[in-house]
Amino acid sequence: MEANLATSIGKINLKRPAMLASGILGISLDVFNRLYRSGAGAVVTKSLSKEPWEGYPNPTIFSVNEGGWINAVGLSNPGAPYFAKMIQPNQDVPIIVSLVGSIPEDFETMVKEFANCNVTAFELNLSCPHVAKVGLEVGDDPELVKKIVSTVKQSTNVPVIAKVGLGTTHYLNTVGTAIESGIDAITAINTVRAMAIDVETQRPILSNKFGGLSGTPIKPIALRCVYEISSKYDIPIIGCGGVSTWEDAVEFFLAGASAIQVGSAVGDRWVDVFNEINNGITQYMQKKGISKIEEMVGLAKKS
Repeated sequence: MEANLATSIGKINLKRPAMLASGILGISLDVFNRLYRSGAGAVVTKSLSKEPWEGYPNPTIFSVNEGGWINAVGLSNPGAPYFAKMIQPNQDVPIIVSLVGSIPEDFETMVKEFANCNVTAFELNLSCPHVAKVGLEVGDDPELVKKIVSTVKQSTNVPVIAKVGLGTTHYLNTVGTAIESGIDAITAINTVRAMAIDVETQRPILSNKFGGLSGTPIKPIALRCVYEISSKYDIPIIGCGGVSTWEDAVEFFLAGASAIQVGSAVGDRWVDVFNEINNGITQYMQKKGISKIEEMVGLAKKS
């Protein structure tokens, strides 16, 4: 049986289910093209703000355990207007633009910058765990989430995705609010708030003290969240958090995700990780007699 890797996240149609997660490789179109040729179904940009942000001073990233990272880059980026000028109208690569801000007007302004650009979707970063007044602080405020999602939906016909994480309020409430406000899909989850301390200097390692834990250590948490979201809500889900192998990807499909994002593993294995995941999924589908990704989605919930 021939295995078809194409998948849909609501109105978003992809030839392959694995995409680059936000914040890993910046906003280089050359890099995005190479990733797409190497098997990525889409790429998500680094989170962009209304104006350029400098971010935090070094050190901003630290390796923990095997396949885990804590980072506090501080959402450094050149600003949404800068990247909007880079996008080519005839590009082949599906680009999902990640946006970050603190008020609805921030997002409205940024979305309008991309009005004439070939953009596949917008991903609203409502869950960065290490920058004050944006990210999790936004996601923890249901009324603000409602206003941001509603404003963005009214400002564009492009699909809009909310990226949620684990803050001080229950993330399922954030998901529910985003859905009520018209969100098209959910990405779950973002990095998890964490830290590391140097035992010799007896001081926190990162300049910001706290950062976001990513990579294989958070996969079981992310998988649980996807399962819970898909069990409670009827919304397309993109699984994100610790995906490094085809087995990880299949687990997320079985839990209820229709696609997955790969982040830390790209830093470890570069572009090869996408074809490795695609080939593994294909062989698994052929072995199990599965012809489409959608046939796997949510199977783990069936008794």
